[in-house]
Amino acid sequence: MKKYVFILAFLSGHLFLSAQEIAVLKYQGGGDWYSNPTALPNLINFCNENIETSINSEPKTVEPGSSDIFQYPFLHMTGHGNVFFSREDAQNLRTYLMSGGFLHIDDNYGMNEFIRRELKKVFPEKDLVELPAGHPIFSVAYAFPSGLPKIHEHDGMRPQAFGIFENDRLLCLFTYESDLGDGWENEQVHNDPAEVRLKALQMGANIIKYAFEN
Repeated sequence: MKKYVFILAFLSGHLFLSAQEIAVLKYQGGGDWYSNPTALPNLINFCNENIETSINSEPKTVEPGSSDIFQYPFLHMTGHGNVFFSREDAQNLRTYLMSGGFLHIDDNYGMNEFIRRELKKVFPEKDLVELPAGHPIFSVAYAFPSGLPKIHEHDGMRPQAFGIFENDRLLCLFTYESDLGDGWENEQVHNDPAEVRLKALQMGANIIKYAFEN
């Protein structure tokens, strides 16, 4: 029966992946997948106003094992702690990503070791590869010649963007030691300076534009 569910999901992916819509990925494991509640609505509004998207300003919530993910070309995932993908979750996510979907994982602080482990369930044959500063995702709408911007200090390490590729197509982006989502939140949440919030929003717009156009 599961085989047929995944075949249906694959077909649904090709049917629905043309829409400009975003969903939040609700994962298992106890991590706070729901963190940064104002982040995506703010980013979506910024994109609709500045890069000519027409995304629904209230993103839906989907689970990795559900065929619902195939209605959305872009999935966003964040949190601070543990992440767990079941075998069914991993297989469904793999089918989604291989059939044209895009997953952005933004480490809100503390996801790194867990998401790396779980992504191996999805793509056991692939590794996360650091994107060079010259990758088009850093210039598709706004120029970031040094690569991923630093939004929050966390451990004081340099910000890094990692990707999983199928041939030359970027399927999954993992942004680490940057915390873009905190920069997307309402100003009073973190009291970030306007220029820091703008950098975060511009980089987020780059990610969305790149995902929709590639």
